[in-house]
Amino acid sequence: MIRGVLITGEGEAVRGGEALIDRWREDPDSRLWLDLEGETPARERALLESFDCHPMAIDDAHRERHPPKIEEFETHTLILYRGIASFDAELNFVPQQVAYFVGERYLISLHPGAAHSIERLLDNGEGERLLGHSPEFVALKAMYLSAGFYLDSLLEFEEVLSDLEDSLLEGGSDALMRRIVAYKSRLVKMRRVFNYHLGITQELTAYDYSHLPREMEETLHAIKDVHERFERLYSLSQMYYDICGDLVDGYLSLSSHRLNLTMRILTVITAIFVPLTFLAGVYGMNFEHMPELAYRHAYFVVLGVMVAIGLGLLWLFRRWRWI
Repeated sequence: MIRGVLITGEGEAVRGGEALIDRWREDPDSRLWLDLEGETPARERALLESFDCHPMAIDDAHRERHPPKIEEFETHTLILYRGIASFDAELNFVPQQVAYFVGERYLISLHPGAAHSIERLLDNGEGERLLGHSPEFVALKAMYLSAGFYLDSLLEFEEVLSDLEDSLLEGGSDALMRRIVAYKSRLVKMRRVFNYHLGITQELTAYDYSHLPREMEETLHAIKDVHERFERLYSLSQMYYDICGDLVDGYLSLSSHRLNLTMRILTVITAIFVPLTFLAGVYGMNFEHMPELAYRHAYFVVLGVMVAIGLGLLWLFRRWRWI
């Protein structure tokens, strides 16, 4: 599906498809935004080559799971962005690569599936307004909105994390630990994505790109907005990762403490019964000449000694606060 928005030299906004390209070429003062969703690589390559896009940039855009990056070419700047196909408060997210080809008078965005940020710009008409200023504003706004979707789900995850903390205090379980470890794994992946995106905005802030000029105050302000949002996303994902790590450490500490208590009780029981077992073993030997065997009250004396040893050890362990 190819959708297009054209802003003519007179400021008129026109929506359409591939046919807008001819009108854009005829009007040197016009600006064009083409959005390619789910087109075949061959079709995308042919269209991008018609705009003199660099073959290396096209290859990068078609490469699966390419890390997000920004790269400048003679006629355009390529921004590879990791967008969202789906995302929820459980941090289950399916990313999709979105490529932006930003030229002086055009923006071409291509992605395999529906992109929420681009849909929003097209639905509310904000894309036309931004394109009227400059094509890079559309790309920056789409990245800003996409980061907003990430942020909303991350903030919802904060409530899930709070419930996990309460559950851990009430008594953790292996199932709870599996959830937390799964969250840690997802947060690592998200943090890596946000770090790539943060690198893109840092480059835009630090270096001059001819198609995203920093000398324009509005462009620099838009870049800073995107940078601040990705910086917040990165810091939030790092913070939540640290909290999950603390929860795992807390659960292990509680488990270790419970195990120590169990081992202490078993040690006390063993310490009490070892001398009693020794006495029982001694008098269980069937030797013929054992003087105590001839004593009439020897049985009761030995039992009394065993009871005294047991009670004495119990008193000693209680005094040491082992039990």
